[in-house]
Amino acid sequence: MGEFILNQRYTSAGEPELGVGMVTEVSKGKVRVTFPIAGEVRLYSIESAPLLRTVFKPGHVVVDQQGRAMLIEEVALEDGLYVYFGVDREISEAELGDVTSAHTVEDRLFAGDVDSPELFDLRRQTLDYNYKRRISPVHGFVGGKVDLIPHQLYIAHEVSSRFAPRVLLSDQVGLGKTIEACLILHRLLVTGRISRVLILVPESLVHQWFVEVLRKFNLWFNIFDEERCKSLEKGAPEGNPFLDDQLVICSIKFLASSPKRTRQAVSAIWDMLVVDEAHHLEWAVDEVSPEYGIVELLSQKARGLLLLTATPEQLGVESHFARLRLLDPNRYNNYLDFINEHDGNKDIAAIVEKLSGGKVLKTKEIALLESIFSKERIALLGKKVEGATHNLIEDLLDQHGPGRVLFRNTRLAMSGFPKRLAQLIPLQDEANQELWTERLRKEFYNDMENTSERRTDQEFWFGEDPRMKWLVGKMEAIDPAKILLICTSKEKVLALESALSAFPEFNASVFHEDLTLVQRDRNAAYFAEPDGAQILLCSEIGSEGRNFQFAHHLVLFDLPFHPELLEQRIGRLDRIGQKKDITIHIPYIKGTPQELLVRWFHEGMDAFNANLEGGNVISKRFSHRLLAISQMASFEAAESELAALISETADYQKVLKQNMAEGRDSMLEMNSFRPKVAERLISRIKEEDKDPALETYLTKVFRHFDIEMEDLAARTYLLHPASFSAEVFPAIPKEGVQATFDRQRALSREDVSFLTWDHPMATGAIDKVLSSSLGTASCGLIRGTGKPGLLLELIFVLETSGKQRVDIDRFLPHTPLRIVVDHTGEEVTDSYAVAMLNKSIVPDKIDPLLGNDHFVDRMLPDMISSATEIAEEMAEQEIEKGLERMKRTLDHEINRLTTLQKKNKDIRADEIQAAIEDRTTLSALIRKARVRLDAVQVIRKE
Repeated sequence: MGEFILNQRYTSAGEPELGVGMVTEVSKGKVRVTFPIAGEVRLYSIESAPLLRTVFKPGHVVVDQQGRAMLIEEVALEDGLYVYFGVDREISEAELGDVTSAHTVEDRLFAGDVDSPELFDLRRQTLDYNYKRRISPVHGFVGGKVDLIPHQLYIAHEVSSRFAPRVLLSDQVGLGKTIEACLILHRLLVTGRISRVLILVPESLVHQWFVEVLRKFNLWFNIFDEERCKSLEKGAPEGNPFLDDQLVICSIKFLASSPKRTRQAVSAIWDMLVVDEAHHLEWAVDEVSPEYGIVELLSQKARGLLLLTATPEQLGVESHFARLRLLDPNRYNNYLDFINEHDGNKDIAAIVEKLSGGKVLKTKEIALLESIFSKERIALLGKKVEGATHNLIEDLLDQHGPGRVLFRNTRLAMSGFPKRLAQLIPLQDEANQELWTERLRKEFYNDMENTSERRTDQEFWFGEDPRMKWLVGKMEAIDPAKILLICTSKEKVLALESALSAFPEFNASVFHEDLTLVQRDRNAAYFAEPDGAQILLCSEIGSEGRNFQFAHHLVLFDLPFHPELLEQRIGRLDRIGQKKDITIHIPYIKGTPQELLVRWFHEGMDAFNANLEGGNVISKRFSHRLLAISQMASFEAAESELAALISETADYQKVLKQNMAEGRDSMLEMNSFRPKVAERLISRIKEEDKDPALETYLTKVFRHFDIEMEDLAARTYLLHPASFSAEVFPAIPKEGVQATFDRQRALSREDVSFLTWDHPMATGAIDKVLSSSLGTASCGLIRGTGKPGLLLELIFVLETSGKQRVDIDRFLPHTPLRIVVDHTGEEVTDSYAVAMLNKSIVPDKIDPLLGNDHFVDRMLPDMISSATEIAEEMAEQEIEKGLERMKRTLDHEINRLTTLQKKNKDIRADEIQAAIEDRTTLSALIRKARVRLDAVQVIRKE
């Protein structure tokens, strides 16, 4: 693409409905284009801007900014701008008024530049599929490379359906809060309701999030740190680096260490802010941590907010209030009011539990329900009217539940978790006990250091280590079962790999932070193969964001010091959807600090056998004592102190569990998961997964664009350009990529892309076809249809302008209108179905027709004119349908929110107002929808 210059005119390849745009700004690798007809502005990267230069030709009519028309006789290029010359006048590109695109279907047809009927059909299919994917109720949900877990999909559906959602996701560990957040982001981004997202996470989780959103949702977030910001500022010293990219991940620590970066991040304005591990943000009535203060500033500017935390409010009312005030500072603005607020939902919760369990209600409970609804409605319960109980439960939860801002699912309420079978393996080398005690002490204290302070020249003796001898024996005993081994550092992983190389009968793979993403994918894929590596040796990064659920043996070669990190390690296998029980092997050498840590986790917390809640609180309360005990000179004295610590830890955890059980909010849990809603979503997604339409369609597109598809397995291919000179296709690198249309195969292989209608490869294929002239004009011949004659098949598109954040596709996406007319202009669409034409049509030459003046001057224009009138009538009907769909949905939502707000203070006034404004905006956009001729096919009958 040439140099961008102010006032040049372009159309968007991906959004032709925007009309002709004008370059209004060019700076630091970005170009801003204003589209006056649509009233929209787009900012593109210069390197990848999907823009087509608009150039008018002699014979076209253009107007200047005063509305004066001029017939173009000559065109010239001066200083990067086109100048159009007419009779005694000239108009520079910069002086053009409102113009439409010069690239018309009729131009191609009259020029005799036609494609085959096969390509016309490909374009027709592309328009149809584009319409269907956009209006699909699971648009934005099918693309995640994830298991279809009901509670995750319910939460994602509920939250992503709201205006600028601001919620707290607090599912227990292993239930997939990160996946829920990613599903929400993916749907909002795919549907165009948000475009700028900032994800804030602890420093240790930056890479995990990057991998999660990229590998599972095909979203490329940019990792921001000081180095990247300085690099961006070199090119634009006065600019804000946070405006350079739309999707950003950075650590909270990074912002907290720099007031300048904080100011820049806050001033950048975000559609959505996501904060992971939000329970680490410390807040008290009289003291606010810097990290909390930064999130508070950002949350005040961001339209939407997702807070992820594993800590329930039972672990601290003050902490819970701190999270809620970030979500809605107007609703939660006074801590004393919050703790004194009467919980009026307890009676409702008891009724909901009884209704759910089919139990008989007491007289006073029936009276309470009658006061909320009506005697007639409650009487339906006794009459066993179908759906009466379910609908009543739904309304009670909706009106009285706290699920507007808070979602929490618990393991107790879920099924599908494996059992943990912990095996503690005490080891000893009696001949060299003192030597191993000293070696393990050094290893232990080095493991306890922060990553930046940990020694990288640590010496290991794994060739002699009793743990290694045990490991080799275990691998032999359970072969070919897969083993995931996690340890603290990359250095330890490499030393273990070296020691295992002495046993060539065992295949091992490694996974650590110094490997590239591609290398990690390949190593993980080798581990996943049935005949691949038996063991995967992971540094602590192996605890982050990978699906290793095909393995059922976890070896904790060492232990992290923090309980939450231990739970994160175990959580690689102990997750919802795991099909088998998992065995956790904990080998340790007796008489070492490692033994003290093992016993504290096992006897004090039962952390190996059961899911651990409140690990962060336990660590803050007790871990410093364990560290002090480990430093005692006498192991016997240390054991005595350890016994007391274990007893206190166990007692504290017992109280903690009791408080959590007593504080369990059954209404919250029921409001966090509606099985029937989830079942409908999953059913629709599975239908799309099984539908072969996408595979058939992409096969045609790839064939046309010279992309080879090598069969690897059922519905699985290696995609790559057929030659080095082949045009690069969106999302397919020159070296090729493995892709599958099978969800289960994709889930078992990190290095295989999962192709769905939401995948960039599919949307890229659609954009590539529709942004080109491919199939826009065609000429074909059909024989044996009776009387000779002439037909014209036209594909119009009813388009709305691409207004951001309103998701108009739910109601009226770009809608293809197919019309067939005969030589008299009479519509004969029903007589010429697509399937029939595709079966009988063959390519034909259009030159003889273009040599016929009557055909060119009268017949063809009249046929197009007649078809256009029919299309306009069809468009009116589609517009009315779109308005009806929109009003039915938004009127219901506005009425529902207005009713709820009277009983549920968590309904924000701006949410209702936004819905009302959306209704007004959508109504105007739908009414302004216009018809555009996209493709035409001349059909001669013999």
